[in-house]
Order: sequence, then C-alpha cells, then structure tokens
Amino acid sequence: MTGPGDVVQNIERQLAAAEIDSARVDARILVAYVLGIERSRLIGLPDKPLTKAQAKQLDELAARRAQHEPIALILGTKEFWSLDFTVGPATLIPRPDSETVVEAVLEARPDRAYPYRILDLGTGSGCLLLALLSELPNATGLGIDASQGALDIAARNAESLGLAGRAAFAWGDWVSHLDPVRDGRFDIIVSNPPYVTKPDWEQLEDDVRLYEPRTALVGGLDGLNPYRAFGPHLPGLLTPDGLFVCEMGMGQGTEVSEILTESGLTVLGARRDLAGIERCLLATGVGQ
Repeated sequence: MTGPGDVVQNIERQLAAAEIDSARVDARILVAYVLGIERSRLIGLPDKPLTKAQAKQLDELAARRAQHEPIALILGTKEFWSLDFTVGPATLIPRPDSETVVEAVLEARPDRAYPYRILDLGTGSGCLLLALLSELPNATGLGIDASQGALDIAARNAESLGLAGRAAFAWGDWVSHLDPVRDGRFDIIVSNPPYVTKPDWEQLEDDVRLYEPRTALVGGLDGLNPYRAFGPHLPGLLTPDGLFVCEMGMGQGTEVSEILTESGLTVLGARRDLAGIERCLLATGVGQ
C-alpha cells in the first residue's frame, strides 16, 4: 500500500483520464476526506501507508468521481456563505454565484436587528434562507419547495446550523397555496428558481445534467416559466415596502424585469456576480 502522496497522484491520473478538469484538486479533496484531515495538511504529511479500509473507500469514491458525479454529492456536503450544507440528489448544489442574492438582500436591508419575515421560493437545500437567518438573528423564514426530498434536506440543514427554531419548510408549487390573509405578508422574498432553458440543459456538463435534479434547473423552453408563475402573486405577498430578490441566468435580466414590472413590482436594479454577470434582480412592492 502506498502513502497519501502517491495515492493523490494515482487518483489524479485516473480522474484526468476520465476528462475531469479539476483532477488534481478533486484527488486531494478525496484523500483528505478519507484521512479525516484538512486538505492543507496533505502537504508534508508523513508517507504512511493507507489502511486497507481507507484504500478501498478511496477506490470507490474515485470511481464515482470518474463517472463525473459531483464532489459535493460524493461527500454529501457543500459550503455556502461559510456554512456547511448537506446536499443530495434531490437538491441543487449551492453555488458561489447564488451568494450574490444574500449579499444583495443584506445590502438593501442593513438593519440586522429587525424581525424580518422571509419567504424562500424553491428553497432546495435551504441555503438562501438559512444564510440570511444566520445574518439576521431576529428574522424568521419559510422555505417552499415542490420536492419533499429537498424539504427534508433543508430541515436537516436548519437543525444542524442551529436555525430550526426560526425556519419552517412546506411543500408547495411556488405560491399557489399561500394566502396573504392566512399566512401573512413577507418583508423579504428570495428565490433561485430553475432558469436554464431546455436547449441549454441538453448542453450542460455531465456533472450537472446527469446528477442534479432537472426540475431544479430547467425553467421551460426559455427558462422563464417560474418567474411567470410566481410573479403576479408577489405584490400581494410582500409588505408595502417589501423586497424581492431573485437569481437569474445570463442575459435574462430584461425579460425577468418585464415580468416583474407587469406583475406590479418596481424593479430596483441588478447585482453582478464575481464573474461580472448580472446574477440577481431586486424589486419592491412599494404602494401595494
């Protein structure tokens, strides 16, 4: 049996042969995971042979990655907003681009002490809602999703992050079952809806197309169906000065803005992600 350094090199070669672009990084992640150490500790680690159990586990994990299964699903966790989220086949894997939504909300609503009521449409793993609750200690939130599997994972994340007391999750087809009289209005509504077009989905990398739920990715032929579904209901669900922030795909800003405006909202502007792409829109229900 070989030591960690040799194992990293062997797995890197295996993944590179499978056309995994991040072969070196992924190999180090898998070895560190099996050894139960931080990736940075692999440097200078004594060349002690792995146990048979460790070698067997690494073989299995490397084989899964060679089939283009995402690292996050292999490990079962993904970091978002410096928080660890459980993920699974029922959820979209949280991405750094989506942190733009959290940043936009906190910038637009800087009073961290206010007891905001937050609604998260298509909550998935709960990453948007729970990241916001972690920053807003007096806020409460409701996450809606049409996948019971996703809701189960979101509830687990709320529990593990110590936010279960302020977060609730419920099944729903966007906002069809919400009633402003019964459920009240919300100060903040966020959403990262499926916005990939059907043609674009067919061109996605195997890591995404084969392993993440299509229903969490594809928003119809033009990717805009979810916005059309919940847009008209937003004015009635927002408080008079409530804030709506949604993620969107590259180049969809004009069309999503039109949907929100026609629904009765006032679009405040867009925010760009780290790549400079317009990633989210902000709107308000002032006057509703």
